[in-house]
Amino acid sequence: MPNIKSAEKRARQSIKRRANNRAVLSKVSTQRRKAFEGVVKGADPAAAAKVMAEYVSTLDKAAKRGIIKRNTADRRKARMAQRLASISQ
Repeated sequence: MPNIKSAEKRARQSIKRRANNRAVLSKVSTQRRKAFEGVVKGADPAAAAKVMAEYVSTLDKAAKRGIIKRNTADRRKARMAQRLASISQ
């Protein structure tokens, strides 16, 4: 346990931040699963594109807040876009 007041506050803050970050990562994971199911299961391209847009938005928000790195978000978007393009053909 911290003995200094500022250290106690930092410990409280880090607990709150960790909970918020985990919630955002959980949302990213859920959106990823939905997008993957929409793209891979062969749903109509319009519905898959809508789910893809939600996934991209979630990734961008997480990257903006620094929860995931920008390049990681870009890479995940590119890979999902490739999958979406493959079913659209």
